[in-house]
Amino acid sequence: MSEAPARDGYLDAARACILDVGWRRTTLTEVARRAGVSRMTIYRAWSDMPQLLGDLMTREWGELVAATTEEYDGSAPDPATIAEGVVRAVRALRENELFVRILELDPELILPYVLARRGRSQELVLGVLVTGIRAGQDAGTVRAGDATAMARSVLLAAHGFALSAQTMLDDDVTEDVLDAELRLLVERNLAP
Repeated sequence: MSEAPARDGYLDAARACILDVGWRRTTLTEVARRAGVSRMTIYRAWSDMPQLLGDLMTREWGELVAATTEEYDGSAPDPATIAEGVVRAVRALRENELFVRILELDPELILPYVLARRGRSQELVLGVLVTGIRAGQDAGTVRAGDATAMARSVLLAAHGFALSAQTMLDDDVTEDVLDAELRLLVERNLAP
């Protein structure tokens, strides 16, 4: 087995452990057992669980972003296209079983990425947004401004919709209504 597929198998085993027992009860030893390899094999790839979790979240959220956003290949995205990608990504994240499980059992794992630093997944999202915003600016479909700051503003708004939407849901406001508001917020923010 080559290194990349083997590493994916180890990440799959870690994902399964976290879904079963949560982050705090998952160990590198248990990941090795589930992956069918020695502990040393896992320890050579990751020295501790935070490193493994970082790689798992990067893979998981990176795949999610790639599946829900458009790759801007020189075509000119407009604010509606960018907003739709943001809403699809936020919705997919809220429905992702690993994300949901982490929020249910170990929400403190997300706090560093909200309060202290950007993670690799956030950098990936920012890259997609900046590319789309710049392409839209070049075509005149997105307002002028610092594309990096604009992308970061959109991501900050998306954080709230991804992490806290459930606190705003009731009989009067559904998830679909909130998603429509996110779409409108992003569209209007980027409109020329």
